[in-house]
Amino acid sequence: MMTLYYSDILSARRACAAVRYLKAPVEYEYLDLAKGDQQKPGYLAINPNGKVPTLVKGERITWESDAVICQLSEDMGADLWPHDERQIEITRWFSWNAQHFTRAGGALYFENIVKRRFGIGAPDPTVVDRELSQFRRFATVLNDHLTGRKWIVGNALTVADFSVAMTLPYAEEARLPLSEFASVRRWHDRLNDIEGWREPFPAR
Repeated sequence: MMTLYYSDILSARRACAAVRYLKAPVEYEYLDLAKGDQQKPGYLAINPNGKVPTLVKGERITWESDAVICQLSEDMGADLWPHDERQIEITRWFSWNAQHFTRAGGALYFENIVKRRFGIGAPDPTVVDRELSQFRRFATVLNDHLTGRKWIVGNALTVADFSVAMTLPYAEEARLPLSEFASVRRWHDRLNDIEGWREPFPAR
């Protein structure tokens, strides 16, 4: 049995989606970030970053959501994290996503969703304008790559798809201009055909 420490935020969403997709035998532990559960000594002993998600199996501890979804694929004997030349491509998209696409989308998620949720002020228009420009820049790269493709790497769903799409379920609320990028939208529609992607979080 594995334990997944999570909250209903971006990074944990893709881990929960992978759990549901893979039907992994996971016990969920919800952390209330507003109450500071992630900064309590017991959790910091597991994840010194004080972030979610974290996957624990016996003495093995895996944190950072990209690593968690790869570990889940390994544990379930799945091919989401394939053992061939696709690993280099997936790693490239992980890095690109963290540095560019989700960095911009995540900033817009913070400005338009997190600030309101936690009552920490209104969106900063300067930040919003800058990150919208960045989002459009990198969404264009992704859109061009996905034109004529079903998935990001190869011909099958991989952890790259779960990783790169992280902000897109919140496109409307975060005011991401997804409608401007037809190939990205079609790809995300395909992900939305997967029940675990549409509804990743467990009932609490």
